[in-house]
Amino acid sequence: MNPERVRLSVNINKIALIRNSRGGNAPDLVQVAKDCESFGADGITIHPRPDQRHIRYSDIPALKAIVSTELNIEGNPTEEFMQQVITHKPHQCTLVPDSPSALTSDQGWDTLKESSFLKEITARLKEQGIRVSIFLNASPRMVEGAANIGADRVEFYTGPFAAQYPTDPRAAIAGHIAAAQEAAQLNVGVNAGHDLNLANLRFYASMIPNLLEVSIGHALVCDALYYGLSNVIGMYQHQLRSI
Repeated sequence: MNPERVRLSVNINKIALIRNSRGGNAPDLVQVAKDCESFGADGITIHPRPDQRHIRYSDIPALKAIVSTELNIEGNPTEEFMQQVITHKPHQCTLVPDSPSALTSDQGWDTLKESSFLKEITARLKEQGIRVSIFLNASPRMVEGAANIGADRVEFYTGPFAAQYPTDPRAAIAGHIAAAQEAAQLNVGVNAGHDLNLANLRFYASMIPNLLEVSIGHALVCDALYYGLSNVIGMYQHQLRSI
């Protein structure tokens, strides 16, 4: 059981991808972010990449100005990315080790090998009052490394869990439970994201102790094609209630 309700942050990258495909401003990213909040989202997540194929750096100030819940900016902490984050000061910055050519995030940081680099980046962000989350594979050792770096939270990469869930949910969740227990011992908050959906979300959230936030984009937008955005946000929130 989680002591507090798990928060749903809606990743709007796919909305930006649709917009960019036609070169105009439809759908209007700012309006969609406002609507997501009015439909019940607890936060908005964006992940600008170097090629800006979906979220663009120019989107950040407009979104920061209107998001009334929490804005989470995630990405690889290149110097350009860091300057954008420090300038616009989101509530949370999630550090993700994706390469410029990555189609989507597919692995977490090695917080032991990258300790010195991540410690410096984390300190810069925390000096600006920005909460820092580190994206990592669900491993107690990686959680311990994140704690030593000074991270406020970790975000578990849930892609492997989602892939294994249909055939063996207990095995799929085991490593995440162990990593979450380690995080609790070290006073590090737990977020999660990647391939969480209406089929696996309730199970995941009910099994992970002290889970604070999930970030969901691709699956939520796909479901919205069938059910509508306002209905889908409510459907995802329903999976997170009474856990």
